[in-house]
Amino acid sequence: MASPDGASGVGSSPEETELSITLTLRMLMHGKVMAGGLSTARGGETVKRIREQSSARITISEGSCPERITTITGSTDAVFRAVSMIAFKLEEDLGAGSDGAAAGRAPVTLRLVIPASQCGSLIGKAGAKIREIRESTGAQVQVAGDLLPNSTERAVTVSGVPDTIIQCVRQICAVILESPPKGATIPYHPGLSLGTILLSANQVRGCRPPRG
Repeated sequence: MASPDGASGVGSSPEETELSITLTLRMLMHGKVMAGGLSTARGGETVKRIREQSSARITISEGSCPERITTITGSTDAVFRAVSMIAFKLEEDLGAGSDGAAAGRAPVTLRLVIPASQCGSLIGKAGAKIREIRESTGAQVQVAGDLLPNSTERAVTVSGVPDTIIQCVRQICAVILESPPKGATIPYHPGLSLGTILLSANQVRGCRPPRG
């Protein structure tokens, strides 16, 4: 298992210049993932361990919907440590359900939730920035074209082995720290998505606020 801060020795990297800045990273996780060990249920031992060892603040949204929002807040170093531990935990859970030599190296997928106003900087002119991130980290990165329901945020999907995901998240965070969101951000709440999905064919008619 690689060290959570495998790149921390590179003092000239853009990420390392931001270590003292407080960062908040939101991730969208499916219920199956939460049941696999990241849930706060049954005492939440995994989450407690990640909080203690990373020094990051980690909260998981409540609700009965299939997806939850995991919010990680702290210094960028603490956030990267937490993401690293989560990525390795997901790989461990995936490997436990696999057979053969490939067990333990199954690709892991994280879905970051990022304000749409920052996605342009992440993609870059003619897709140059996101292509650079893909090539330098080896991770697969995809920015959703549509907003998440009832929000001004988009999902950014990152896939690969934990080592590549960690480096990819570092680079994504470096970009969003340099390009703060513009205007008000309406955060995505999974529990509010069903109505929007049902109404989307009608262009969300009838959702105007009541008069008076």
